[in-house]
Amino acid sequence: MSTVLVVEDSVAQREMITDLLRGSGLDVSVAGDGMEALECIQGHLPDIIVMDIVMPKMNGYEVCRRIKSDPTTQSVPVVLCSSKGEDFDRYWGMKQGADAYIAKPFQPTELVGTVKQLLRG
Repeated sequence: MSTVLVVEDSVAQREMITDLLRGSGLDVSVAGDGMEALECIQGHLPDIIVMDIVMPKMNGYEVCRRIKSDPTTQSVPVVLCSSKGEDFDRYWGMKQGADAYIAKPFQPTELVGTVKQLLRG
């Protein structure tokens, strides 16, 4: 079973995304901010990461840059999932190395479909 790390500071959003992904047959672990996400990744490398951008301590752009610049983690797909839905936000997210960018609010099928597609490679 594939493991997804959900990085989201909003408890309600984190639970909703977690339930959605678990419901589609994925194993989910969670982190509440960017620093916690990096610690989780050191302990257990997930198959994919779904991450918010606006978070305390370290934003999603910075976490994505760190993941993609580390040879140990650079091949892990990152999906940025944020309320920042402007074209520039999407462009900047992809520039940081994100494999996909989903604007909130999103359709559940969009998130699950994107995650499953990236897991298939």
